[in-house]
Parts: sequence; C-alpha cells; structure tokens
Amino acid sequence: MPFTLPSYSPEFWIAAIVAVTVVGMAKAGFGSGPGLLATPLIALTIPVAEAAALLLPLLIVADLISVRHYRRDFDGDSLRVLLPAAVVGIALGAFLFGFFSNNERILQIGIGLLALLFVLFQMGRGLLVESLQGRRPPRWVGYALGATGGFTSTLAHAGGPPVVIYLLPQKLPRHTFVGTTVVAFMVINLIKLIPYSLLGLLQVGTCSPFCCSAPSLSSASNWASGSTAVSASIGSTSLSIPCCFSPVCN
Repeated sequence: MPFTLPSYSPEFWIAAIVAVTVVGMAKAGFGSGPGLLATPLIALTIPVAEAAALLLPLLIVADLISVRHYRRDFDGDSLRVLLPAAVVGIALGAFLFGFFSNNERILQIGIGLLALLFVLFQMGRGLLVESLQGRRPPRWVGYALGATGGFTSTLAHAGGPPVVIYLLPQKLPRHTFVGTTVVAFMVINLIKLIPYSLLGLLQVGTCSPFCCSAPSLSSASNWASGSTAVSASIGSTSLSIPCCFSPVCN
C-alpha cells in the first residue's frame, strides 16, 4: 500500500516549514525568540494539541543530538529539584489538553497568553536576573519553577524561562549550566510522550510532516551555528552558551 502524506492545507505546510526553521535557529543559538513562535505559528492552521504533538518528535531528535555534548556536565542537585516537579506540571498540562479537547478556542487563547507572557519575560529578563543575583533559590522555588516549566512545555514547548530563572542565579560553570538544561529538557520531552500518547495525539502520521520539514531544521541549524552564541550575564559573570542550545524552545 503506497504511503501518503496527511491531507494538510497548503497554509499548514508553509507554517510548518517556517516553524521548523525557527526551531533550528533557536537550537543553534538564536535564543528563545524564534523557537517560541513555532507552536503558536503551526496552531494557526491546525488544532493546538496537534501542533504541539507534531513538534515533539522534532524536539526530541534535537535534544538527543545536544545531550551528546553535555551528558557528563550537569548539576544533579538542580535536576533532582526540577524534574519531579516538572512531572507534576506535565500532568497538569495533559489534563488541560484533555479537559478542553472539545474547546479549541480556550486552548488558542491559552497558548496566545503563554506567548505574550514569554515576550514580557524576554523584555524584563535582565532586571529579573539582576534582582536574583548571588542568591541560590530555595528548593520550594525550584519545585514551583519546575512544575511551571513542565506545564508550559506540555502546552507550547516553552518551558525554558522558569528553568533558566532557577539556574542562572546559581552561577553554575558554563558547561554545567548548559548541560543541566539540555538534560532537563530531554527528560521532560521524553516524559511528554506518555500523556501525548494517552491523549491520542501521537500517531504514525504525526511524524510525516516532521520528516518532510526536517531538512529545514538542519539547514537553519547549520547556518546559525556557524556564527552565533547566546550570552547571558549575571552581574560580572558572563555565560557563553554554545550554538546547539536554546533554553526556551524545548
């Protein structure tokens, strides 16, 4: 039986190629801005839950590529705080998907509000980080931020800001900071396979647009990684984040 692609509209394929391209740029080092557009952009043409499910295999592949470089460089204490809480956030996000599965408008409003909040985060990130300078957040803050990251990652693959807010004030060594985020998001994305599967969001056809659009990811990543790096400053401490990493698109 010949293989056929899902019957998506031309608008979807345009949005998918653009979204995959900006994901590649984000993973290659253009920071959070481009990657944050991916899920809302695709959700303009298909349901929000389907858009999130479509991007998940792509992000997992990117995570597996990135984790090879940092599999020994991560802060175990931070992961022990963030990941259990992230599981709670993932469960809440999955519940929201299931509860509002028949009310697409609510999901669209929700993902739009998330995008707006993260734009505000980018605008005020410098002041926020400065206010946290030199302080290691207490564990309860880490639990709260981990749960928030798991929740927003489940809905829109945008769990980075809460995790970054927890990690940056700790002034971890550069490779440890990057490795911790890479490992955290790889685990979070792998866990998300469970609720996505239970909700019926992951099907054989889900991977087809990803496979067709993957060359855009590779091209954008290779082009961007040749010339960019993300820098984050905390007081007098500067973190130069290698090109394979973006802390928001996860």
